[in-house]
Amino acid sequence: MSGFKISTSDKREIHFDLYLDAAPATCKAFLGILPFTRIFYHARISGEEIWIDDVPPLHIIQENASVFTEPGEVVFGPAAPARCKTANCFGIYYGTGKGLDACNIFARVRESDRILLRQLGEAIWKHGAQELTLSAT
Repeated sequence: MSGFKISTSDKREIHFDLYLDAAPATCKAFLGILPFTRIFYHARISGEEIWIDDVPPLHIIQENASVFTEPGEVVFGPAAPARCKTANCFGIYYGTGKGLDACNIFARVRESDRILLRQLGEAIWKHGAQELTLSAT
């Protein structure tokens, strides 16, 4: 497996590729908790991001971690160090933003699905939370 997808309630699919070289422990652990379904919300502080804080927990190291992301990147907050404000939070940046604390950057939306991700992010921003299913591809 080299990625995952988001499935929306209206049957749209958005595909992501993993950063297997930059964040191997995070990628492996994340694939291990798929599939799951959660209600995603729009971020209030970090910018153009959809996120959840009730993701199945991952016990992962901090790797490829930063507060700075590129549009389309996917992040997961490691449980350590203990001071981490984003522990076990999962976020997807559909546009510009900056995280509250360092998260592991471990995937990116496929270029062909970038517009679909932006549409999803804007829909959640304008119309409220949405239930999304994540599964391996």
